[in-house]
Amino acid sequence: MLHYSNALLAAPEDAEQSFLRGLGPAAKRWPFLRGRLLLAYGGWLRRQRRPADARAPLREARDIFDALGASPWSDRAREELRASGEACRRRTEQVWETLTPQELHIAQLASEGLSNKEIGAKLYLSHRTVGYHLHRIFSKTGITSRSGLRHILAKTSPSAS
Repeated sequence: MLHYSNALLAAPEDAEQSFLRGLGPAAKRWPFLRGRLLLAYGGWLRRQRRPADARAPLREARDIFDALGASPWSDRAREELRASGEACRRRTEQVWETLTPQELHIAQLASEGLSNKEIGAKLYLSHRTVGYHLHRIFSKTGITSRSGLRHILAKTSPSAS
Protein backbone atom coordinates (compact mmCIF):
# COMPACT_ATOMS: atom_id res chain seq x y z
CA MET A 1 0.00 0.00 0.00
CA LEU A 2 2.95 2.30 0.60
CA HIS A 3 4.06 1.88 -3.03
CA TYR A 4 0.46 2.52 -4.13
CA SER A 5 0.29 5.81 -2.26
CA ASN A 6 3.79 6.76 -3.43
CA ALA A 7 2.74 6.13 -7.03
CA LEU A 8 -0.34 8.31 -6.66
CA LEU A 9 1.68 11.17 -5.20
CA ALA A 10 4.83 10.83 -7.33
CA ALA A 11 5.83 12.92 -10.28
CA PRO A 12 4.96 11.29 -13.64
CA GLU A 13 8.54 10.18 -14.27
CA ASP A 14 8.74 8.38 -10.88
CA ALA A 15 5.21 6.98 -10.61
CA GLU A 16 5.66 3.95 -12.84
CA GLN A 17 8.47 2.51 -10.69
CA SER A 18 6.28 2.78 -7.59
CA PHE A 19 3.39 1.05 -9.36
CA LEU A 20 5.65 -1.79 -10.47
CA ARG A 21 7.19 -2.19 -7.00
CA GLY A 22 3.69 -2.31 -5.52
CA LEU A 23 2.75 -5.10 -7.94
CA GLY A 24 5.56 -7.32 -6.67
CA PRO A 25 5.18 -10.82 -5.21
CA ALA A 26 3.61 -9.63 -1.94
CA ALA A 27 0.63 -8.16 -3.81
CA LYS A 28 -0.51 -11.61 -4.94
CA ARG A 29 -1.60 -12.42 -1.36
CA TRP A 30 -4.05 -9.50 -1.33
CA PRO A 31 -6.20 -9.78 -4.49
CA PHE A 32 -8.48 -6.81 -3.81
CA LEU A 33 -5.58 -4.47 -3.10
CA ARG A 34 -3.73 -5.85 -6.13
CA GLY A 35 -6.81 -5.15 -8.25
CA ARG A 36 -6.96 -1.58 -6.97
CA LEU A 37 -3.29 -1.07 -7.75
CA LEU A 38 -3.70 -2.54 -11.24
CA LEU A 39 -6.70 -0.30 -11.85
CA ALA A 40 -4.79 2.79 -10.75
CA TYR A 41 -1.75 1.77 -12.80
CA GLY A 42 -3.85 1.12 -15.91
CA GLY A 43 -5.62 4.45 -15.48
CA TRP A 44 -2.31 6.21 -15.02
CA LEU A 45 -0.89 4.59 -18.17
CA ARG A 46 -3.96 5.63 -20.14
CA ARG A 47 -3.65 9.22 -18.93
CA GLN A 48 0.03 9.15 -19.94
CA ARG A 49 -1.21 8.47 -23.49
CA ARG A 50 -0.15 4.82 -23.43
CA PRO A 51 -3.51 3.10 -23.99
CA ALA A 52 -2.04 -0.10 -25.43
CA ASP A 53 0.11 -0.57 -22.30
CA ALA A 54 -2.85 0.22 -20.05
CA ARG A 55 -5.06 -2.61 -21.33
CA ALA A 56 -3.23 -5.56 -19.73
CA PRO A 57 -3.33 -4.23 -16.12
CA LEU A 58 -6.92 -3.06 -16.62
CA ARG A 59 -7.99 -6.49 -17.90
CA GLU A 60 -6.34 -8.16 -14.93
CA ALA A 61 -8.00 -5.72 -12.53
CA ARG A 62 -11.40 -6.37 -14.14
CA ASP A 63 -10.92 -10.13 -13.82
CA ILE A 64 -9.86 -9.87 -10.17
CA PHE A 65 -12.86 -7.71 -9.29
CA ASP A 66 -15.22 -10.02 -11.19
CA ALA A 67 -13.86 -13.02 -9.30
CA LEU A 68 -14.27 -11.22 -5.98
CA GLY A 69 -17.76 -10.01 -6.84
CA ALA A 70 -16.72 -6.36 -6.44
CA SER A 71 -19.11 -5.04 -9.07
CA PRO A 72 -18.51 -1.29 -8.65
CA TRP A 73 -14.77 -1.82 -9.02
CA SER A 74 -15.12 -4.12 -12.03
CA ASP A 75 -17.45 -1.56 -13.63
CA ARG A 76 -14.81 1.10 -13.12
CA ALA A 77 -12.15 -1.15 -14.69
CA ARG A 78 -14.48 -1.72 -17.66
CA GLU A 79 -14.92 2.04 -18.06
CA GLU A 80 -11.15 2.52 -18.09
CA LEU A 81 -10.81 -0.30 -20.65
CA ARG A 82 -13.40 1.35 -22.89
CA ALA A 83 -11.56 4.66 -22.54
CA SER A 84 -8.35 2.91 -23.60
CA GLY A 85 -10.06 1.73 -26.78
CA GLU A 86 -10.99 -1.84 -25.86
CA ALA A 87 -14.59 -2.96 -25.94
CA CYS A 88 -15.57 -5.35 -23.17
CA ARG A 89 -18.89 -6.91 -22.36
CA ARG A 90 -20.69 -6.43 -19.12
CA ARG A 91 -20.41 -9.34 -16.74
CA THR A 92 -23.60 -11.37 -16.62
CA GLU A 93 -24.77 -12.40 -13.19
CA GLN A 94 -25.47 -16.08 -12.66
CA VAL A 95 -28.86 -17.03 -11.23
CA TRP A 96 -27.37 -18.55 -8.09
CA GLU A 97 -25.46 -15.31 -7.39
CA THR A 98 -28.76 -13.59 -6.55
CA LEU A 99 -29.21 -15.90 -3.55
CA THR A 100 -28.07 -14.97 -0.07
CA PRO A 101 -25.58 -17.35 1.59
CA GLN A 102 -28.39 -18.74 3.76
CA GLU A 103 -30.61 -19.32 0.73
CA LEU A 104 -27.76 -20.97 -1.16
CA HIS A 105 -27.08 -23.31 1.75
CA ILE A 106 -30.77 -24.23 2.03
CA ALA A 107 -30.98 -24.77 -1.73
CA GLN A 108 -27.99 -27.12 -1.61
CA LEU A 109 -29.52 -29.15 1.21
CA ALA A 110 -32.91 -29.26 -0.52
CA SER A 111 -31.29 -30.42 -3.77
CA GLU A 112 -29.76 -33.31 -1.82
CA GLY A 113 -33.27 -34.48 -0.97
CA LEU A 114 -33.60 -33.28 2.62
CA SER A 115 -37.05 -32.29 3.86
CA ASN A 116 -37.80 -28.88 5.36
CA LYS A 117 -37.70 -30.40 8.86
CA GLU A 118 -34.33 -32.06 8.22
CA ILE A 119 -32.89 -28.85 6.81
CA GLY A 120 -34.27 -26.93 9.78
CA ALA A 121 -32.68 -29.37 12.22
CA LYS A 122 -29.28 -29.02 10.51
CA LEU A 123 -29.42 -25.22 10.46
CA TYR A 124 -31.28 -24.66 13.74
CA LEU A 125 -34.28 -23.14 11.95
CA SER A 126 -37.97 -23.95 12.03
CA HIS A 127 -39.38 -25.87 9.09
CA ARG A 128 -41.56 -22.84 8.32
CA THR A 129 -38.51 -20.60 8.04
CA VAL A 130 -36.97 -23.13 5.66
CA GLY A 131 -40.20 -23.07 3.64
CA TYR A 132 -40.05 -19.27 3.50
CA HIS A 133 -36.47 -19.39 2.23
CA LEU A 134 -37.37 -22.01 -0.39
CA HIS A 135 -40.26 -19.82 -1.56
CA ARG A 136 -37.83 -16.90 -1.99
CA ILE A 137 -35.31 -19.14 -3.76
CA PHE A 138 -37.99 -20.33 -6.19
CA SER A 139 -39.14 -16.78 -6.95
CA LYS A 140 -35.57 -15.48 -7.44
CA THR A 141 -34.50 -18.34 -9.70
CA GLY A 142 -37.75 -18.88 -11.59
CA ILE A 143 -37.96 -22.57 -10.79
CA THR A 144 -41.05 -24.27 -9.38
CA SER A 145 -39.79 -27.40 -7.65
CA ARG A 146 -36.87 -28.80 -5.69
CA SER A 147 -35.80 -30.89 -8.66
CA GLY A 148 -34.91 -27.68 -10.53
CA LEU A 149 -32.45 -26.70 -7.82
CA ARG A 150 -29.92 -29.31 -8.90
CA HIS A 151 -29.66 -27.75 -12.38
CA ILE A 152 -29.05 -24.25 -11.00
CA LEU A 153 -26.60 -25.38 -8.32
CA ALA A 154 -24.58 -27.40 -10.85
CA LYS A 155 -23.39 -24.05 -12.24
CA THR A 156 -22.13 -22.71 -8.91
CA SER A 157 -18.45 -22.11 -8.33
CA PRO A 158 -16.46 -24.71 -6.38
CA SER A 159 -16.16 -22.31 -3.42
CA ALA A 160 -19.96 -22.22 -3.06
CA SER A 161 -20.33 -26.02 -2.92
